[in-house]
Amino acid sequence: MVDNTNKVKSKTEEIIKQLEAGIEELFEGKRYKKYLDTLSKFHSYSFNNCLLIAMQMPEASYIAGYRDWQIKFKRNVKKGEHGISILAPNPYKKKVLRDVIDENGEKVKNAEGRILKTEEEINLMSFRPVKVFDISQTEGEELPSICVDELSGEVDGYTEFISALEDISIVPVERGKIKGGAKGFYSPSDKKIVLKDNISPMQEIKTLIHEEAHSMLHDTDGVHIEGVEDIQKDRRTKEVEAESVAYTVCKHFDIDTSEYSFGYIAGWSSGKEVKELRASLNTIRLTADKMIDNIEKKLKEMHPERYKTKEADNKKETLKTTKTKKRRIKK
Repeated sequence: MVDNTNKVKSKTEEIIKQLEAGIEELFEGKRYKKYLDTLSKFHSYSFNNCLLIAMQMPEASYIAGYRDWQIKFKRNVKKGEHGISILAPNPYKKKVLRDVIDENGEKVKNAEGRILKTEEEINLMSFRPVKVFDISQTEGEELPSICVDELSGEVDGYTEFISALEDISIVPVERGKIKGGAKGFYSPSDKKIVLKDNISPMQEIKTLIHEEAHSMLHDTDGVHIEGVEDIQKDRRTKEVEAESVAYTVCKHFDIDTSEYSFGYIAGWSSGKEVKELRASLNTIRLTADKMIDNIEKKLKEMHPERYKTKEADNKKETLKTTKTKKRRIKK
């Protein structure tokens, strides 16, 4: 048991070292783009696991554990396939001694003047390495639809998507004439987003997502995303964060991202500490995750009939899995 624990700890430490090295190597144009491509598909995963997937299998599209593929999706991992190592939460409890405190907030002492102690059980979190497999490494039944429909190239599709974006925006969205080459901007003082008149539907979507990211992250009233630290950032960092969020969200919904360029990423990251780079990457992940979830919810509200079947299928699958587990317990 002790040997196994040491092996797990050693493997976890090895993965963490790979992550730290991976962060420093990430900020090259092509590598950074691949990371954001991975993030667009696994936006609800932690930053660490998104980076681990990008490092090991950037082309991955949907991943699950060995048993999950069998039970939930009726698929089997092909022979000879090597899993992707990620870090899974491993909560545990620990008993600790704490000082006894009275109703006045004072430490309680015994007759000898020693502080009384009480034993408490606390919840702690560690991580353990696990193997997951991409759908391309499996075979079996067809995978049911797992996300909202891809945005179509027709005008109606763009109009619907723009409407969803405006609905989820935390500030009003206006359109008007803008001097210079800018397609839009966020005004922290006026608390509004302004988009340039008569730009293409594709450009309108990209610009609106970019400016909404600014409104959520770089407002004078502070950050509007839970888990993101509210600190002062230079203009280049703000632009990298907003552009990266826009790229990730667009990529998730299969919106053409060919015009994006991340050639400036290496220059931006040069000289920055790993802690600082990690903070920006986590900011991008949390913001993209929030926007994608909000957009999908809004699209489902607009067309609930499209998702009734999918939700019913998911409920049936969950029920089946639960029954299987109960049967195993009875045995």
